[in-house]
Amino acid sequence: MNCTHQMRVKEGEGMGHKTRKDVIHTFHVNFFAMSLLETFPWDHEMFASEPLDVLYEALGEVMCAQEEDICYKTYLLPTGDAVSLAENVALISQGTTGLVTWEAALYLSEWALENTHIFKNKTVLELGSGIGLTGIVVCRSSSLTKYIFSDCHQTVLQRLKDNITNCLTNGDGNSASVCVEELDWENVSDEQLQRIQANTIIAADVVYDPDIIACLVRLLSRLLNYKVQEKHPDVYIASTVRNPQTYDCFKKELGRFHIIILLCC
Repeated sequence: MNCTHQMRVKEGEGMGHKTRKDVIHTFHVNFFAMSLLETFPWDHEMFASEPLDVLYEALGEVMCAQEEDICYKTYLLPTGDAVSLAENVALISQGTTGLVTWEAALYLSEWALENTHIFKNKTVLELGSGIGLTGIVVCRSSSLTKYIFSDCHQTVLQRLKDNITNCLTNGDGNSASVCVEELDWENVSDEQLQRIQANTIIAADVVYDPDIIACLVRLLSRLLNYKVQEKHPDVYIASTVRNPQTYDCFKKELGRFHIIILLCC
């Protein structure tokens, strides 16, 4: 899946000789477009200092971006369709990472596009929807019955609702029911879970913090105990393994609740 970053930036004049500022700007554009690092146009003869120093400087500017700064990213789907989302510039804003799209959401979206049959006529619950890329892609591409976005951070929920309003309209041919749930993994009630009644549960990049793994797995165990149309729900989770110890902790916790991983790659 490709994505382009729509930025309000004045392009530099005279591209025959790139300055340090030009390269940093190019890094920003490629970073927010989630391009592979190896595709970045670094020129080792451009600077007296190591190019890595320029990379650190550019990355530092991204990490220290003002929390209120919002950009718009357009994700180009293999179908030729496009999804434009409002996202924060800073990776961490207002105490949450949920205001940007992370890599696992891209992979889960691509997988969903290749496996639309899994969602046919299903009620789908997404845990930790963030700003909504995966859910919007699933809703646009699959003939599902209902899609339930969920998160617990108030700012994330509001941004999620805005992106859903902008990207999922009555005119796009999608007849699925869509709703947003405030879902606190640790304090969710049995009544709320019974009301959700999901056939399929998905999540992207929810295995990153050891402090939340236990309550996540407890929630999964509870969801798996509810039968919908005499069947237990299926669960699909896409993860980026940043820390092997954290991922091992997740697998051990799944084992403690006798939840079997059928596919791990």
